[in-house]
Amino acid sequence: MLPVVTLVGRSNVGKSTLFNRLTRTRDALVADVPGLTRDRRYGVGCVGPAPYILVDTGGLSGTAQGVEALMERQVVRAIEEADHLLFLVDARDGCTGDDAEIAERLRRAGKPLTLVVNKTDHLDPAVATAEFHALGLGDPFPIAAAHGRGVASLIGEVFARLPRPEPDLGQPTAPSAGIEIAVVGRPNAGKSTLINRLLGDERLVTFDSPGTTRDAVRVPFRRGEQAYTLIDTAGVRRRSRVQDVVEKFSVIKTLQAIEASNVVVLVLDAREGIGEQDATLTGHIVESGRALVVAVNKWDGLPQEQRDKIRRSVARKLGFLDFAAVHFISALHGSGVGLLLDEVDLVFANATRDLSTPELNNILEAAVQEHQPPLVRGRRIKLRYAHQGGRNPPLIVIHGNQTDEVPDAYRRFLMRRFREALNLYGTPLRIELRAGANPFRGRRNRLTPRQERNRKRLKEFVRRKT
Repeated sequence: MLPVVTLVGRSNVGKSTLFNRLTRTRDALVADVPGLTRDRRYGVGCVGPAPYILVDTGGLSGTAQGVEALMERQVVRAIEEADHLLFLVDARDGCTGDDAEIAERLRRAGKPLTLVVNKTDHLDPAVATAEFHALGLGDPFPIAAAHGRGVASLIGEVFARLPRPEPDLGQPTAPSAGIEIAVVGRPNAGKSTLINRLLGDERLVTFDSPGTTRDAVRVPFRRGEQAYTLIDTAGVRRRSRVQDVVEKFSVIKTLQAIEASNVVVLVLDAREGIGEQDATLTGHIVESGRALVVAVNKWDGLPQEQRDKIRRSVARKLGFLDFAAVHFISALHGSGVGLLLDEVDLVFANATRDLSTPELNNILEAAVQEHQPPLVRGRRIKLRYAHQGGRNPPLIVIHGNQTDEVPDAYRRFLMRRFREALNLYGTPLRIELRAGANPFRGRRNRLTPRQERNRKRLKEFVRRKT
């Protein structure tokens, strides 16, 4: 097992900046805003003599209420898991009363600990760390996480205090990410609650207020032999309503999570109905080519009349999702949730299938016989053969002539025929039409030297005669 190093401290002392520095990623959202991190974030540390699990946490305080109290429960869980704690304080703020209270809590936890004084750039390290000796946690270690100063030395100090692994265990490796599932939707649709239900654990902060999740958080887990990575994302609102800079970056993180995933679970709120933003977000998912599972959440307790209205609204506003199944669930109570992972397995298998070239050509031939391509300036468009050009999403490449003139309606007809014949359920399908090259183009350049000499002599002879 890799050792676990957990970052703790007040809000806005630079924990997420240090996390990104140590993992050599930009996974953690960083801004000069207190309380930005709310959930535990895990990563593999790359700075140091060996790999380790690094845990980023939300800020601790002595007066937490509401969502902040739920954040602190996540921090307590991270402290319990840790082999070593890095207690970050801010050199520019000095030693505060909250720092002293957190130091007392960490002392009671009984975990190995290093006091880290961050933001010491342009400061004398000895002066910057002097007042933190009063915390009674040993010699403070000065760093500048934003610039990387002192970070490598800090991790070397940590490893010197970690228990040595058994000599015959070999080099540990990070687990496979498996099927990556992005859980997306509008704010307060129940995305974090759904992930917690799938995990059977309060892994993510859930609160009855929009915007609780601000960053994309990756959570690996296994079911049987299959590995998954669930990606919790911030809720996406209409662009006109997004004013806060942090929320804009949160939306970018959500869109990046969609691009990085294999399967997207779109969570819709049955009590709020299907809005324009749901349709817009769904369109982006389809454009990205990701396999899709739709989950209509908060289905429990709705009267039959409202359920029928939601079904009609889904069919009307999301009619372009004829390839994806819609599941009606309650993430809070668990009804219908157990079927979602089975659905994810199915659509992922369809999105990554190997498609037989003879089978594709048989389907193309049958489709052309059923409905001939149109005439273009008196000439018939000919589609000759097809083969697979990519996966996730499946891409079918069709070769022929005048393919640039194929109407969109006929392209949709081909897409529908291939989807039905191949049973490509739950994933977008893309058709690429390619025209064959002119076989006579460039033939002159392929003349032999003797032919080229004779051509020149004939040309000179004709010039003299005329």
